[in-house]
Amino acid sequence: MDSQVQEAQAIKSRVIKVDSVETWDLYVTQATNQGCPIVAHFTASWCMPSVAMNPFFEELASNYSDVLFLAVDVDEVKEVATRLEIKAMPTFLLMREGALVDKLVGANPEEIRKWIEGFVQSIRVSVA
Repeated sequence: MDSQVQEAQAIKSRVIKVDSVETWDLYVTQATNQGCPIVAHFTASWCMPSVAMNPFFEELASNYSDVLFLAVDVDEVKEVATRLEIKAMPTFLLMREGALVDKLVGANPEEIRKWIEGFVQSIRVSVA
């Protein structure tokens, strides 16, 4: 893959890679202020099931433009993983108004898709 294609994919990505506690706090605060729900994927480069979920997570992010999708490498941002009691990878979190709503552990794309769909629908109903 040439660098232009990679750059285009990087620009297109709706998943934001969290690289520090400060970045995490900033995005959570912004999303909370804007009433924007968050789906976070806690991953690790050495965890193959977790890495395998990345393209799927990207696809979900492109389907829900009103949700903030964050990716957190637990080895790079240990403090956030510890704070949220992440014990296994992959772990997916649903957050709203700065608070944890739900947590799902494991690489099960269909279950995750339904889970996020239900979460988004419940928020759209409560906002409407």
